[in-house]
Amino acid sequence: MTETIPDPRGAEADGVLSAAAGAGLLVFAPLRFEANAVRRGLRQPASKVVRTGMGAVKAQALKAPGGAAASPLRSSRGVAVMGTAAGLADGVKPGDLIVATEVTDGEHTVKLPGADMIAGELRRAGLSARAGKIRTVGRLVKNSEKAKLAEGGYLAADMESLHLVNAAVGQPVAVIRAVSDGGVGPGMVTGGLAALRSLRLAAPIAEAWAAACASRTVLLAGPRSFCAGVERAIEIVERALELRGAPVYVRKQIVHNTRVVHDLEERGAVFVDELDEVPDGATVVFSAHGVAPAVRTDAEGRGLSVIDATCPLVSKVHAEARRFAREGYTVALIGHAGHEEVEGTLGEAPESTVLVQTASDVSALDVADDSKVAYLMQTTLAIDEASSVATALKDKFPRMRAPGSDDICYATTNRQAAVRAVAADADMVLVAGSKNSSNSVRLVERSERAGTPAHLIDGASDISLSWLSDVSVVGLTAGASAPPAVVSEIIDALSGLGTVTVTERITTQESVQFGLPREVR
Repeated sequence: MTETIPDPRGAEADGVLSAAAGAGLLVFAPLRFEANAVRRGLRQPASKVVRTGMGAVKAQALKAPGGAAASPLRSSRGVAVMGTAAGLADGVKPGDLIVATEVTDGEHTVKLPGADMIAGELRRAGLSARAGKIRTVGRLVKNSEKAKLAEGGYLAADMESLHLVNAAVGQPVAVIRAVSDGGVGPGMVTGGLAALRSLRLAAPIAEAWAAACASRTVLLAGPRSFCAGVERAIEIVERALELRGAPVYVRKQIVHNTRVVHDLEERGAVFVDELDEVPDGATVVFSAHGVAPAVRTDAEGRGLSVIDATCPLVSKVHAEARRFAREGYTVALIGHAGHEEVEGTLGEAPESTVLVQTASDVSALDVADDSKVAYLMQTTLAIDEASSVATALKDKFPRMRAPGSDDICYATTNRQAAVRAVAADADMVLVAGSKNSSNSVRLVERSERAGTPAHLIDGASDISLSWLSDVSVVGLTAGASAPPAVVSEIIDALSGLGTVTVTERITTQESVQFGLPREVR
């Protein structure tokens, strides 16, 4: 599958970006003091600032033949509209930077993809920044009008952004406004210094954004994102909320993804670390990673209503651990210390199971009977990493028994093969997933072992603009616990830097499905 997502500034963008390969940032700043603040922050000789004047009439004049922006536009990589604005929403304070996801006058709206990426970069630079909607108004806004505009979801108001965005024909555009006060008018001097300081400090980030502007290809790995076990676990919590009402308690994160956890919290799920945080008699869901038998015993003794969302593939490993232990084997569990799945498996037969993480752990392993050793694996390991440890175990214990079938789950295997396929032709790989997601971290490692730099991100706001320097082909995948929507958001953000052509590379098709437990059917 190949799909082209054009630059939001129109069909001319490719030609402009190609011609401006060595050019820099062009800033539209309405007023002299705003323009001067930005100039003081710029670091690149190729960057330029055009003072546009206040209000719609002067902003629209930029589009006229021979207008003030005509020549700079032809020699720039991207346009940033930068100036002060009136804060509208609760919590917005003087000095805060608002990066527009869209600008509108109430009738005409322009979407600006990539705002989250810029806002994230500003926050990493130590600035207070939010991405959201900006309203362009025709006159100064009175304080009495603020609440009505805020009800529409607008974070800030100004008098030029929509018109300046429209003047930047054929260019990627960003809008970065610094809040000067709580309302446009005579009182805007209050907080003005904070706003100007923020504009100055934001200028280098705007330059980094312009340097990243280019047309790109995205190689989309398939399969990616949710696996059957993750889909089942999330559905279990959703169904429990529907059938039993909030709150529904979940021991640990239901899956290792911050977006998923936040969304379920919004619906009434309460995530706890241990069962002593759950009221007696309440409903509790065990996460997809599984729990040790002692946790089940504790829940039963507390009279908790338990719904088990353990992935069936993890349950298989638990069953193997119990079987080997019953037969008198020492079980070498290949996995990562502290991971919830590993803790649950160790708890199935604690007297008979030992954790081995590396080949050096194997060399130090001492067992009572060399002929009675078996091994199991954490389901989300990197295949080559796990194989090297398994090989070391087999070399030391030639009669060692293996699990009846592969412990590393199909989804982990498939996603690692898919990321390897796109990494071969990519300049850099982005992996959507959270830091505590083992399978997502393994995807980063798999790309890096193939020689392609890779970065783990929860979403577009985590993308560093510096990663995109000299990168024309981006590989993109998502761990088994990352929502598909995050992938779409990342592609959308990259389209704010120029035309994006998306090509999907599918290495295998997945059809696995797991049934729900009887408690939520």
